[in-house]
Amino acid sequence: MSIYDTPVRTLAGAPGSLADLAGRALLVVNVASKCGLTPQYTGLERLHEQYADRGFAVVGFPCNQFGGQEPGTAEEIQEFCSTTYGVTFPMYEKVEVNGPNRHPIYDELTAVPDAEGEAGDIQWNFEKFVISPDGKIVARFRPGTEPDDPKLVETIEQNLPR
Repeated sequence: MSIYDTPVRTLAGAPGSLADLAGRALLVVNVASKCGLTPQYTGLERLHEQYADRGFAVVGFPCNQFGGQEPGTAEEIQEFCSTTYGVTFPMYEKVEVNGPNRHPIYDELTAVPDAEGEAGDIQWNFEKFVISPDGKIVARFRPGTEPDDPKLVETIEQNLPR
């Protein structure tokens, strides 16, 4: 089973999967509207726009597990993201990324270590995972890594479809 096979719901509540994005490099991020890192939406949208025509997409999963920083409804999250940050990348349902109710996609993601070799629970909002076009989780970047970080950008570029 790959990350593409795991059922998800769009932010609007429609059933689906990441299979619609198969063949593209992805940056999967757990996001929140009321976090000190929320301004990263600007950089995430910039990455999405910059590389979309080269087979790349940012994918957002809102999460309210860290300080209650994503308390809104799906409609409120959508409104905030589009009006405040001009987000056009795909957003999926609010999920739990840690604990017994962790979404199955995050079961797969949290098994992958970061550059220091640490796997396990998501540390905070805006943790990032690069997925290759064939669905392999190739890198993990912790929340403090800005979307324009050279290592993150290089990893995305190395994984764009050829």
